[in-house]
Amino acid sequence: MSEYVLELKGITKEFPGVKALDNVHFKLKKGEIHALMGENGAGKSTFIKIITGVHSPNKGEMYLYGEKVEFNNPKDAQVKGIAAIYQHVTNFPDLTVTENIFMGHEKVSPITRRLLWKEMHYEARSLLRQLGSTIDPKVEMGSLSVAQQQIVEIAKAISTKAKIIIMDEPTAALTARESEELYKIAEKLRDDGVSIIFISHRFEDMYRLATQVTVLRDAKYMGSWGVDEISNEQLIVQMVGREISQVFPNKHNEIKESILEIKNLGKIGYFADISFNVRKGEIVGLTGLVGAGRTEVCQAICGIAPADKGEIFIKGKKVKIKKPKDAMNFGIGYLPEDRQLQGLILSWDIGRNITLPSMKKYSQKGWLNPKREATVAKELAEKVSVKANSIFDLVSSLSGGNQQKVSVAKLLTADVEVIILDEPTKGVDVGAKSAIYEIINDLAAQGYGVLLVSSEMPEILGLSDRIIVMKEGRIATTLSKEEATQERILEAAMGSEPTNNREVVVEV
Repeated sequence: MSEYVLELKGITKEFPGVKALDNVHFKLKKGEIHALMGENGAGKSTFIKIITGVHSPNKGEMYLYGEKVEFNNPKDAQVKGIAAIYQHVTNFPDLTVTENIFMGHEKVSPITRRLLWKEMHYEARSLLRQLGSTIDPKVEMGSLSVAQQQIVEIAKAISTKAKIIIMDEPTAALTARESEELYKIAEKLRDDGVSIIFISHRFEDMYRLATQVTVLRDAKYMGSWGVDEISNEQLIVQMVGREISQVFPNKHNEIKESILEIKNLGKIGYFADISFNVRKGEIVGLTGLVGAGRTEVCQAICGIAPADKGEIFIKGKKVKIKKPKDAMNFGIGYLPEDRQLQGLILSWDIGRNITLPSMKKYSQKGWLNPKREATVAKELAEKVSVKANSIFDLVSSLSGGNQQKVSVAKLLTADVEVIILDEPTKGVDVGAKSAIYEIINDLAAQGYGVLLVSSEMPEILGLSDRIIVMKEGRIATTLSKEEATQERILEAAMGSEPTNNREVVVEV
């Protein structure tokens, strides 16, 4: 019996025009949590699909418990005890939790051939309780939070008797508290002898859970190390091929007059008495705990879910914004938190997504000029370092981080003066983060007003000229860059400081 439950040797996978994996090696022990890291586009998604039987390798061998295996489809991998939990949970929102857990391996009476609902509900409840969850197995999947859906996906993996579970960016959309709950579940699975491949861009995930880390870069295997054997700096060099000595760029923006002003904005059940402004050349950070109302405020400003009361001023002029088109006409651009649902048309190519907000620029008398459109799209895609064969690749074929870069490039084509970025680096690797930070800084230097929504404290502190902290739908406090510390922000967000509802308007 091999000491490894899973071993990949020299795995190579080629698609037309691209080598997705190039001579990749990997070893996983029983009861081990092994981190897999790399930039977006490094080959992690293809790696998962090889192990789970979605793709077959062109070269190389895969072994389970020392025995060579070949998977022709995902069912082959499931039978062998392999399951995957993806960053964007793949479920049936209109079906119950039980139906989702047993989809594809339902319990059926051998005599009547009818579904054994009582047994499935009982086992689903038992699986969820093992994971420390009180979720009712009879509720619809779509009614659950992202964190709860992740737990159901883990229960589904256990229900298939999986001994190897791949977790792909499971904490990307979770709060710190929800992430901690997921950590505890992963540790319990590990202690029960389950082996976990944990894919993440977050170093805290790796340090919290893993004992080994393997790095992929540009489809190639860079090496495997004990987590305590490699420093942060060395790991970044392996991931991106260069040192990132300064993640946050030097600021060179000149702050001028106010361009966007919000007065007493409110929406029943979501937020109230929101007042602040954004000036030309300024990056205003908007932070707080998840559920504090940050995204809802942004959506109200952009006309996605208009406010019930309050006023919006652009360059000192009061404006009415009832729909997103109004916001764009007034020079407000918005990068939503959910890039796949709200930010992109996945079935379109990269170029068309980038130029979508400004198609009038590339048309004359109703006819598009494809050459000019493609030229601009290519320039912007290169500016934000989108990794693809060409701008004619479908956005759906890109990794999550590269999809985010396309969303950022899309904003840059429109005639906007205020840019609202809601979690712009969510699910993005360290190299791409650095590039996006540079872009945000450059936008401010060019005179754009930037409203940056983020849950990442280093991001807020490293980029913002001024920081607004929200708590339970209200502004708790506003801090200058000099005043701001992680402790002060957390105190305000968690309620240790009194809520401050004064108008937060700063003039130059």
